[in-house]
This record gives sequence, C-alpha cells and structure tokens, in this order.
Amino acid sequence: MSLSAEERQALVKLEMEKAMKTYAEAEALMKGEFWNGVASRLYYAVFHAVSALLVHDKHQVNTHRGVHTMFALHYIRTNALSTQYGKLFNQLQTMREESDYNCIYDVDPDELAAKMQPAKQLILDIGEMIQKQ
Repeated sequence: MSLSAEERQALVKLEMEKAMKTYAEAEALMKGEFWNGVASRLYYAVFHAVSALLVHDKHQVNTHRGVHTMFALHYIRTNALSTQYGKLFNQLQTMREESDYNCIYDVDPDELAAKMQPAKQLILDIGEMIQKQ
C-alpha cells in the first residue's frame, strides 16, 4: 500500500496517539493490579509507537513479526536506538503472549512494573525521532 505524504503523516500521528492512550490504559490497569491486562496494554503501547516509526520511515510491514524484524534491522542493529529497547520490546511481546494464551502463567508484578518507565521512555524517544526527521 502506497501512502501519500499527508496520509503517512496522519497515520503516524494516529499511531503515536494510540501508543500514548494505550500506555495510559496500562497505568490504569496497574492501579487495579490487573497484571495480565497491564502486560497486554504495555506491549501494544510500544507496538503502536514502533509502528508509527516504521510508517514514518516508509517501511512496510504486515505482521507483528514483521514489526519486530524491521525494528531490529533498522533501529537496533544500526544503533539508532539502544539494544535495551530491542530487548524490552521482545520481553513485552513474550509477556503479552504468555498472559493472553497460557492459563497457568501469571505476570510477575515487580518485573512488569520495572518495565513501565523504560516503555514510556521508548515511546517518547520514538516521538522525538519522528519530530526530528
């Protein structure tokens, strides 16, 4: 799918708005100690920010695996973003998948809480990258 410059800009804006709203959902769920929900929302908050960056830079992807692959290839391996962000994104995906699909898995609240600020920082850093370009 080919997007015009205006369509691309609008989609990037919508993806970043979705990232911030979804992060706020994670914070609200955290207050209620709904840890599996927090894991899901936190993963998707980062996913939408990464998607915004990929769209902004004209990288086409159609799957979650594609988003992860292109993010690693174009931003982590090139040192545009810290390798810690690549690890974080992968860890969040694993937590989300386990909490969504494995009925005997419970998210570790302390481990998840420790990922909140780095996830928010990744979203903010992506927003800054988009603004600079």
